[in-house]
Amino acid sequence: MKKRMKKLALMLALLSLLLFGCAKKEISIVKTYEITESSMVESAFDNGEIVNTAKYYEMSDGTYKTESGEIYKYRLVITGRMHAAVRDSTFVFLSNIEDIPFDRAWKAAGFSSNLDDYFSPDQALLVGLG
Repeated sequence: MKKRMKKLALMLALLSLLLFGCAKKEISIVKTYEITESSMVESAFDNGEIVNTAKYYEMSDGTYKTESGEIYKYRLVITGRMHAAVRDSTFVFLSNIEDIPFDRAWKAAGFSSNLDDYFSPDQALLVGLG
């Protein structure tokens, strides 16, 4: 009888572990990045702050999601100095590419006339400037 009770308890423990341990957790929004209000853009640039050009969300699973539903693995903040610039520029991309060099970032941010320098929406999306 005791042996049977131990087996039953062990089976119940394994069953509850399978049912509750493998349950899929609901992905939720951790942080919301709002579009910078137009009245705040100039002062944000002057203070070296990031100006958000699109609304997006940081999710509980570590990904980033846009208003249109695109999901990206990374949020890249890329800083450097463009040719003959007085100060550094910063570009914020949501990306499925782990690393984007500054030279590629500033071109893809709208400073290139070559369409090959831009990303497709599934690769990366510019969401902020600084």
